[in-house]
This record gives sequence, C-alpha cells and structure tokens, in this order.
Amino acid sequence: MKDTVLKNLTERDQKYLWHPLTQHKLHPEMLGIVRAKGAVLHDENGKEYIDGIASWYTSMYGHCNDFILDKVAAQMRTLDQVVFSGFTHEPAVKLSEELIKILPDNQQKLFFSDNGSTAVEIGIKMALQYHFNQGEKRNVMLAFEDGFHGDTFGAMSVSGLSVYNGPFEDFFIEVERIPVPTKENLDNLLTKLSRLVEHKNIAGFVYEPLVQGAAAMKMHDADGLNEILKLLKKHNVLTIADEVMTGFGKTGRNFASDHIETKPDIICLSKALTAGLMPMAITSCTQKVYDAFYSDHLAKGLFHGHTYTANPLACTAALAGLELLQSKEIQNNIQRITTSHQQFDNEIKNHKNVGSTRQCGIVYAFDLNIKMERYGNLRDKLFKHFMDKGVFLRPLGNTIYIQAPYIISDEQLQKIYDTIKSVLEII
Repeated sequence: MKDTVLKNLTERDQKYLWHPLTQHKLHPEMLGIVRAKGAVLHDENGKEYIDGIASWYTSMYGHCNDFILDKVAAQMRTLDQVVFSGFTHEPAVKLSEELIKILPDNQQKLFFSDNGSTAVEIGIKMALQYHFNQGEKRNVMLAFEDGFHGDTFGAMSVSGLSVYNGPFEDFFIEVERIPVPTKENLDNLLTKLSRLVEHKNIAGFVYEPLVQGAAAMKMHDADGLNEILKLLKKHNVLTIADEVMTGFGKTGRNFASDHIETKPDIICLSKALTAGLMPMAITSCTQKVYDAFYSDHLAKGLFHGHTYTANPLACTAALAGLELLQSKEIQNNIQRITTSHQQFDNEIKNHKNVGSTRQCGIVYAFDLNIKMERYGNLRDKLFKHFMDKGVFLRPLGNTIYIQAPYIISDEQLQKIYDTIKSVLEII
C-alpha cells in the first residue's frame, strides 16, 4: 500500500502493464492522464494538453460530454448488460432505427461487436460465407496497398502495413492488392482489376473510403473509387467499406461512402460510434447479404458473437452521439473546423519544410520535407515538442495530421496551428 501511495501513475504502470504499439525497452514511461473534459486532457502533474486527434478519432463530441454521460447514467439504473443471443433491448432496437436513417440507403441489417478490427473481421467473414452459402468457393480477398484494417487475423490479412504484420503473414487469408485510384492510373488499374476478378476467386473488397488513416492519412479520388466499386459489383464481389475512422461526420458528410455514388454492400463502424465513451462496433450490410445467411439450415447462419455484443450502455452512448452529430451546433462546428483547416493550409503549404498537404472534411494532414522512420527518433522528438507545448498530436512518420473533436474552440485550434508552425521553424 505504501508503495502505491508514494509512486505516481507513470512509475506504477511499469510494473504490470504492456501497452499497444510500444517497444517498452525503448519507451518505458507512459504519461499518467487523470481526467479529461472537452478537447483537453489533464496529466497527473497538472499539465493540460489539447487533444488534437480526439484520442484516436473517438471522442468527437469532446471528453466527458455531459449530454452523453447523463443518458448513459440513466441507462445504468435500468439495464446494464444482457446477452444479445436470444434477447434484445430498447437501446439496441432504438439505435438500429436511428442509425439506419443516416446510413446509405442500401444498408438494412446491423451486426454488433466490440471494436473496429472485429467489425472488419465480421465483414470479411460475411463476404467469404456469403459465397460459400451459395455453393461457390471464393477464398481470395481484395484490398488496397498500404491499407490498415486492424489487428485480428482477418483484418491484418487485408492490411498492407508490414510494420504490423511481419511475424504473422504465413497465417493470413489470401489477398490480392491494388493501388488506390488516381487520375493517372485509373485506366490501367481497371484493366488489372478486370483480370483479377476473372482469374481469381475474389469474395470481397475491403477498403478505407477516401482516407487511409494509418497509411499517414493518404487520400484518394472518389470518382476513381466509384469506378472500382462499379466493376466489382458487376462480378458479385462484395464491397466492404471500413469506415471505422472516417465515419460519423469526419469527411464532411455522415460517412465517407456518402461522397461516392456506388454504395458498399457492407460497412464497418466503431471509434466515434460511441463518442469515445465505451467500446462497441457495428457491421452493417444489405438485405442481399443478410438473405444469403437466412436459411432452414443452422450451419448457414453467421456464428460469430461476443459477450458484450450490443451492450445497452454502449448503445445508449451511440444514440446520444447520433443525436449530437445531427444537431445544428455540431454540423456548424464541422464546417467551421473544415474552413479553419483550409485557411491554415494556405498559410503553410508553400513553406520550405512542407511537402504535400491534403484535407477531407475535418481531417487535415501534411508531409514534412524530411525522411524519417514511422516510429523513429525524429518522430519521437516531434511528438515530445508537441506535448511540451501542451498539444497532443501523434505524427505518422513524417506526416503530421489533425483530427480534433468537433467541439474544439477556435482558440484551441489556433494553438494547434501555432505549435505546428513552430515545428516547421526548428526541423
């Protein structure tokens, strides 16, 4: 007990905890965060940090949002948890009714799980079993180069970032990869794709629409993506939009798929789904996909489940988040942040230390004119500089990006911008 009282969180953490994306021999110390409110994190030493990435794109309505907290607190007094196999409850039913209203029109069914990787995993299983249930063996998935879809085995299989996948590649699903579409490569890409769908047993195509998050916020063309989706639909390849990062307003519309004429068969959702308050995920699909599992034969069902599937508290948080997303205030804030990023881009895009810049809604990113490793020393120095200035940004190699909560103030945004500009003068 005395040991616990004397040591701070950073010291106590090192005894038992193993953190994600961390080589602990190189980075043994974790910063102790004791509370958060709005767009600000507070550490155990009393220092504040503006959360410039909404804690991995989750807390889009701000940390400890009172509107969401009050809704969830009320639900806690009524129903906290119940198995979702054989039972249902009001928060899940109501969430399905409200979410279907804003999803692309072709989405008809929702399958609950508990994180983004699993939402993708379920999407892949849907695609593979969809064909299997109809007596057709298709065992190859299609994905973009440099995509990232999560850390479970199916999600890793369709991801293209080797830093995550190295030790496991011998165990993966077979995957064919294509580059993201550009105006320059589209014709050749469609020719290659036509050959793939004719000669490979491709079941489904997993893609991050418009923005590849972990690939350093790489952005691609909506029209080109639409041509890919149209071709795949003709060959009955199920299209799976991974909107775990892009969903719920970040691209300027409710979903990145809203920018694209051809809609996906399956959509994967998590992160901002529950406003950063609780873990939950949803994989939605069309009636056509669902009908392939609807059978008198038990084995044709989708046998995938989690203990906390459709947890009533998480569903309640998601409902509150949807209500906020559709409010005039949040929609105005999304436009305000989008315009602010455009103005900031005009200020820095011609700086000698700035390479390419890009923006999609409230997602803003640029590359530094300097080479560095994704998790190397120079990247760590950038991270430390931002934190020393009271700004939490998490560079992806030489890419600096902003994806702040919708409730961030103009003054807080300006501090993020000023901190970034200070980096440009010292590198």
